[in-house]
Amino acid sequence: PPGMERSRTAGTALPPYEPLAEGLTMEGMPRSTVLTVETHPQPPPRDHLAWSLCTTLYGNFCCLGFMALIFSVKARDRKVLGDYSGALSYGSTSKYLNITALLLNIFFIILIIALLATGTIVISNVFHQEQQHYGPT
Repeated sequence: PPGMERSRTAGTALPPYEPLAEGLTMEGMPRSTVLTVETHPQPPPRDHLAWSLCTTLYGNFCCLGFMALIFSVKARDRKVLGDYSGALSYGSTSKYLNITALLLNIFFIILIIALLATGTIVISNVFHQEQQHYGPT
């Protein structure tokens, strides 16, 4: 490139420079300032281990809680190793499995309560009709 001299020994291009003017020394030149910018470290990703443990013990519908526990342990292992992207992936999988298990458990609890309530009403009506049919004894 123009303005660049070639070094005779190494064969690489040297950057252009300007010689100091007469009477100037390096002490008279302005000093450069170096700023170091430190970014705050991001918090490590969550592994949802306690939530997965509770889901496994109290709401293990179709083994979703157990699978969430496995992914939580994998996320914790990745976090300890410093692989935050792997820990984030396993942690989010664990979170979604926990949410799915929780929603299914809530749905089935509501379904069981509804079935028990309607069954109780039906049995009560049948019992009441039988008493009316045969009369008081």
